Amino acid sequence: MSMIPVNKPLFISDEKKYLNECIDSGWISSEGPFVVQFEKDFAKYVGRKYGVAVSSGTSALEVAVGCLELKKGDEVIIPSFTIMSCALAVVNYGAIPVFVDSEPDTWNIDVNKIEAKITKKTKAIMIVHIYGHPCDMDKILKIAKKYNLKIIEDAAEAHGAEYKSKKCGSFGDISCFSFYANKIISTGEGGIILTNKKNYFEKAKSLRNLGFGKKQRFLHQDLARNYRMTNLQAGIGLAQLKNIDKLIKIKRDNAKKYTELLKNVKGLQLPVEKNYAKNVYWMYGIVLDKLTGFTAEKFAEKLAEKGIQTRPFFYSLHLQTIWKSKRIKVKSAKCPISERIEKYGLYLPSGLGLLNDEIIKIYDIIKELLSSKKNKYD
Repeated sequence: MSMIPVNKPLFISDEKKYLNECIDSGWISSEGPFVVQFEKDFAKYVGRKYGVAVSSGTSALEVAVGCLELKKGDEVIIPSFTIMSCALAVVNYGAIPVFVDSEPDTWNIDVNKIEAKITKKTKAIMIVHIYGHPCDMDKILKIAKKYNLKIIEDAAEAHGAEYKSKKCGSFGDISCFSFYANKIISTGEGGIILTNKKNYFEKAKSLRNLGFGKKQRFLHQDLARNYRMTNLQAGIGLAQLKNIDKLIKIKRDNAKKYTELLKNVKGLQLPVEKNYAKNVYWMYGIVLDKLTGFTAEKFAEKLAEKGIQTRPFFYSLHLQTIWKSKRIKVKSAKCPISERIEKYGLYLPSGLGLLNDEIIKIYDIIKELLSSKKNKYD
């Protein structure tokens, strides 16, 4: 039985052409011309002055936090419902992540719960546009201004998403994107930091490149790492960027098909699109009502038996065992929404190569599983 994969990338432009140019010219490392061009073009697309390409979305977050020059014990507010990279970027600089619960409908950070978490040690808010839906940025910007806090904007899953017609990634003091294989634009692995601030731009270039000195190369300026993007990766990214509007349309069209089919199936919470948002539906997530009798794990097992690959939602950061086992200081938190969607949420096949017939098959199987299961809706 063939499996419908959770992600299927799509290459429809000059990816091979640019890769061949890299190989023919010998520019395969981070010094190649595609890197600079990709930084400029992606920054322009989002509406920012500067871009610094890096090796992954995780390294982008680490560099972004490094640019803030936090001190040990400083606090950064982050959502509990997001990838571990966000918390690791904070603790790796000796700062303390302070976890905030999610909105029940968008699954983004609950803006109304941020202020209660702010202390004298709070220096920044890290927001994440989960699964392609923008956070409510006006409220976040107002809080940041009130308390003089920096904003790190994680738009890894939100290429081309918009808040009130403005691109996600254009709001933070410093913003991060990922170009992993399952992202809307992919370079295989890779990421980028965007900012309008020259000092952050210069700092990010140093932190991604071993802190080499400007005058004496081997006189190092920062405790930095090698987080460089290769010319090969940047070439793929440039080709992908040419078609970003087409790729986003595919995501939105597929989400519309899913929603039209699944909206009348009892026991499912589907993705939303708030009136302020353009959701790019990076992944099409569903949350099962506990009355269905399924957890996400059990439902995923049943779907896999039918040839449908899924992925679980993020495991709540405030519950990660690593904090206790490594004696890493974090603040305890209660995040019931995050815990619920973690237990009952998963995302369906959402790749750019997903076919209409596959969406219909997925719907048929979901409907069959939920109708055949003896649950409290019967």
